Amino acid sequence: MHRILIAEDEPRIASFLEKGLCSHGFTTAVVEDGNEVVLMVQEGEFDLLLLDLGLPGKDGIEVIEDLRGQGESLPIIILTARDDIKDKITGLESGADDYVTKPFRFEELLARVRVRLRSSTVSSVNNDTLLRVGNIILDLRTRRIKVDGRTVDLPAREFTLAETFFRHPGQVLSREQLLDRVWGFDYNPGSNIVDVYVGYLRKKLGSDLIETVRGMGYRLRLSNEL
Repeated sequence: MHRILIAEDEPRIASFLEKGLCSHGFTTAVVEDGNEVVLMVQEGEFDLLLLDLGLPGKDGIEVIEDLRGQGESLPIIILTARDDIKDKITGLESGADDYVTKPFRFEELLARVRVRLRSSTVSSVNNDTLLRVGNIILDLRTRRIKVDGRTVDLPAREFTLAETFFRHPGQVLSREQLLDRVWGFDYNPGSNIVDVYVGYLRKKLGSDLIETVRGMGYRLRLSNEL
């Protein structure tokens, strides 16, 4: 049974979420203060965090940055009334896995929760914490990358994009697939954010590592192709 931590200081919304999730078989706990969220997650008893940004004590962005800075990989879904695109980008760049704006349909939130839990479960049953392609090693435990023995620190979103490629070496991944797996919600179809972030990885990890497949997407080259 999955345990979900609900970080929400509005009692009405917290009660709504708790009742809805419990009715679908989840175990929940509610916390209203950002500092307490960090402490509870550190205890390691939860499988997913639903996080409001406007928490007292420590706001949601600070909570995410603290947790990711400690190497915590717990899936985090932001649930907030802030619907500005800049807020969404800030939340996701900080290390959140998804961003849902209020008001929302519970069915949509439930689907997103299940997707994140399913992805987390797939990762957790894999005993390998190191992914390697050529001279590059990606460490899932420390969330760091080494290139020729040199450690390269990547922001959360860049690391998640790199991990997505490293889990599918040699496979062509479309922009839509990358948006879904890395950013977790639908961007404007005209957005070039995937292209921008692939550019970041090329600069830090090697210009030949990720190949553009015209009209299809991107592909991580296998070690014997580098």
